[in-house]
Amino acid sequence: MTFLLAIVGLAAIGFLLWRAFGPALAERRDTTTGRPTSRSHGPVGPDDDADFLRDLDRRTRGPNDEL
Repeated sequence: MTFLLAIVGLAAIGFLLWRAFGPALAERRDTTTGRPTSRSHGPVGPDDDADFLRDLDRRTRGPNDEL
């Protein structure tokens, strides 16, 4: 019985260590700083896309308007 509990305990510790330091950790880190990223790398909404906002501003101001 003690042997079975030891195996389950080691498996649980191994799983927790894998979750903490496993391959997904590299995906969640910024490659330049090594710090965890706060945003996912999923789709970016149009209000967060700098190129889209720049183009939208250019289109709404018109070709003759200056800054």
